[in-house]
Amino acid sequence: MSELEVLQVPDFIALTAGITVYFVGVVLTRRIAFLREYNIPEPVSGGLIAALVTLAAYQFLDIAIAFDLSTRDRLLVYFFTAIGLNARVIDLIRGGKPLAILLGLTVAFIIIQNIIGLLGTFIFGLPQPVSVLAGSASLIGGHGTTIAWAPVISERFDIPNALEIGIACATLGLIMASLIGGPIAKFLIERNKLEADKSGVSLVGLPYDTDEDKPSINHLTLMGALLALHVAIIIGYVIHEELENLGFKLPLFVTCLLTAIILSNTVPRLLPKLPWPARTPALAVLSDYSLNIFLAMSLMSMQLWTLSGLAGPLLGILAMQAIVAVLFILFILFRVMGGNYEAAVLGAGFGGFTLGATPTAVANMTAVTKKHGPAPNAFIILPLVAAFFVDIANAFIIQHFLSF
Repeated sequence: MSELEVLQVPDFIALTAGITVYFVGVVLTRRIAFLREYNIPEPVSGGLIAALVTLAAYQFLDIAIAFDLSTRDRLLVYFFTAIGLNARVIDLIRGGKPLAILLGLTVAFIIIQNIIGLLGTFIFGLPQPVSVLAGSASLIGGHGTTIAWAPVISERFDIPNALEIGIACATLGLIMASLIGGPIAKFLIERNKLEADKSGVSLVGLPYDTDEDKPSINHLTLMGALLALHVAIIIGYVIHEELENLGFKLPLFVTCLLTAIILSNTVPRLLPKLPWPARTPALAVLSDYSLNIFLAMSLMSMQLWTLSGLAGPLLGILAMQAIVAVLFILFILFRVMGGNYEAAVLGAGFGGFTLGATPTAVANMTAVTKKHGPAPNAFIILPLVAAFFVDIANAFIIQHFLSF
């Protein structure tokens, strides 16, 4: 075998590739009925094709393609800030009970996920600490939590390949999360004959069947929405830095999300004549752009050849995790959250972030709402649970399982 060559793709070209990959997904969705029927997000189908191309380059040309993802990470901040700008206190109050219920269900599922991981280690004869790496650390936690916990597990339990195991599980989980959300929502909507409240407003993207009498988008509305995003991000960044100086570590997108919520619920009251972009088509388009390109870049940059070390036992555990997640959504979450259209959309999102990541969850929900109609409350409560509360609960539960 010839020597492996690493091809580093710079940031701007990586961003351009992400946009291209998204449009590949758009073309695939238009031409393949299965992708449309089962609400598979465009960046998912395009991103997986791109990941297979990089895998082929590795296998046949001995080239490992690595992308600079700096812009991708900024797009995540843009996206969550836009979610915050769309949040209204009255909706949060109204959604207080559903938010609390969803949080309770999520904490319960974190425990279930680690129990499945623990059961899998017994069935397949793996070291017990691997249970959290094939459980909530890599799945609900994603790559970030995996990277944080893998060195601890490696050192404490003498598992030298803990990081490789966790990253492989997180990567495969992201793929599963991207593919199960849409079919779950389709099944629930069709089986229960659910319909959206057509008076609702799309918070991310615009529906495919936009009407001509809906508010138009022009350069002023887009620039105004972009300015509001930047102001919120700057303030959120300053708060983030101050919190870090005080010893509180939160992801940047969390402080930007909370800052945007505060701004969106104070500025329009203090300055009623100032145009504010909350729940406008312009902000929805910017949200859609940020989310889709973030997800396209995330999926296209997956190094699928690293999954070759994912042995059969771990594949078996992850298959168990996916089956349990689907059953939990269909028979528990959907019913407890009200058994309505919003609950079906939440089901798609729950499958996205419990196996993958919060952006995957929102991409799943966006694909569903573009086809079937808006579900604004789902877009408010799920990111708050997934992006803010879950990391704290997950860290506590992981520590508890490792203490066995």
